[in-house]
Amino acid sequence: MVHIVGAGSGDPELITVKGKRLLSEADIVIYAGSLVNPELLNFCKEDVELFNSAEMTLDEVIKVIEVKNAKGKDIVRLHTGDPSIFGAIQEQTDILTEKKIEFEIVPGVSSFLAAAAALKQELTLPGITQTVILTRQGGVTPVPENESLKNLAALSATICIFLSVKLLDKVIEDLHDAGRDWNTPVAVVYKASWDDEKILRGTLKTISAQVKLSGIKRTALIIVGDCLNAARYEKSHLYSPKFSHIFRSAKI
Repeated sequence: MVHIVGAGSGDPELITVKGKRLLSEADIVIYAGSLVNPELLNFCKEDVELFNSAEMTLDEVIKVIEVKNAKGKDIVRLHTGDPSIFGAIQEQTDILTEKKIEFEIVPGVSSFLAAAAALKQELTLPGITQTVILTRQGGVTPVPENESLKNLAALSATICIFLSVKLLDKVIEDLHDAGRDWNTPVAVVYKASWDDEKILRGTLKTISAQVKLSGIKRTALIIVGDCLNAARYEKSHLYSPKFSHIFRSAKI
């Protein structure tokens, strides 16, 4: 069996209980060495075989899986965050399916969730927005034109922008061109949940200078939206004494 495991956002304790168990039982671990916290490898057993996929091509990763699986080895493919978001797992799972190699996907804690926790912020405030967009600025991997930041920013949603801090000035330009005000709140969270986590807060007008001064050039998430500085928002009906649901009757 091949287990594709989300390692969580950085803090070793944010791997799921299941992910930690699978890691401790694995004979082979292929881990995304450029992003996965190496402390997670302390959960592995002493005689585990480790492969750093940062130094490998897709063909080399698949070859290891194929050879070791044929020998009956238990394999963990350890991805950062949650593997379903910008995790490049589909190209791996399609090949595994074609080769009839059994696999499962174990979800993890995405960096956008860890960043929201670091900011102590709900991303979906009633009366402000009920939508969160996960996207990136086009780079080596292009973004479809109808999913460009200029198009997405026209919505009032909270936008979490991955893999784009090096392109921050272009991000700001696109957001402003789409109608987002210069005073729109922005947060940049570097290595959310890691020991060296950094949080920068500003606006479309001020955030670029802060990021340049900090020296942050990678491994950071950009969050844009009015939820970050909402002094007023609607209270949830869920806990309102005026609201009934199947578990509780209205008390007013």
